[in-house]
Amino acid sequence: MTLPVHHQHGRLLERPFPTVGWSEPIAAEFGDLFERMNRFLEAAGAAPAATVFSPPADLRETDDAYFVEAELPGIERDDIDVELGERELCIAGEYREQEREGVLRRSTRRSGRFEYRVLLPADVKEEEVTATLADGVLTVVVPKSQGARSKHIEINQA
Repeated sequence: MTLPVHHQHGRLLERPFPTVGWSEPIAAEFGDLFERMNRFLEAAGAAPAATVFSPPADLRETDDAYFVEAELPGIERDDIDVELGERELCIAGEYREQEREGVLRRSTRRSGRFEYRVLLPADVKEEEVTATLADGVLTVVVPKSQGARSKHIEINQA
């Protein structure tokens, strides 16, 4: 059974909370809740102080290569680590807190360690992998090995 899709523009966390006439975005409420839960768990000794999150990224495939594009605005090239082993690509690093004057009243920007991992579906040429950082987007190109490239097979009439 297929259900109709109702689409509202904008991301869920950017839309106002729908009940009780709240005017702040729902992200602020969830952020506050997660912060309080983290403090509670840290006090109980059940959770580590640092959390790791995954940046937004796309994985594309062409006939010759895989392309991973990860959004890393404000990150310096030296603060990013790209590794490839056993068909797994790992992009890791850290968003550092900026030095600011005055009192920070509200922040929705993440900071801390990030990590993006993806398992590539075919053998690749590890020695030919390239990575470039431009305009806050890290692009990693992972060429396919000759045996991993797809071959079109013509279907004959019986």
